[in-house]
Amino acid sequence: MYEHIVVFKFRTELPAAQEEGLLTQLRSFQGVIPGIVSMSAGRNVTRETENIHGFSIGLRITFEDHAALMAYGPHPAHQAFVASLDGLVEQVVVVDYEIGKETNRA
Repeated sequence: MYEHIVVFKFRTELPAAQEEGLLTQLRSFQGVIPGIVSMSAGRNVTRETENIHGFSIGLRITFEDHAALMAYGPHPAHQAFVASLDGLVEQVVVVDYEIGKETNRA
C-alpha cells in the first residue's frame, strides 16, 4: 500500500464556504477513484501554531498499490479538483511513501 499526504497553503484565507467546497471535492474521491483504500481530508486545527506555516487543508489517501497511486494523478476527478485550485494555491507539499512493508536499515 502507499500513503499520499498533501497539505495546501492558499494565497489568501478562503471563505468558509469555498474551503468546505474544496474539502467536499476531496472527500468525494473515495468511491470514484479506483484503488483508494481509505482517506481523510480536513482543516488544519493544530495548536502547534509555530508549525502551521500557512498550510490550512490536509489530505491523506491510502492506495492499494503503486499502480493505483500512479493512476490517481491523471484521473478526471483529481484533475477537476486541480483545476478548481487555479489561482488559489500558494504552495502544496506532497509526500508519498510505501506502507505495510518492513525494512531494516543499518
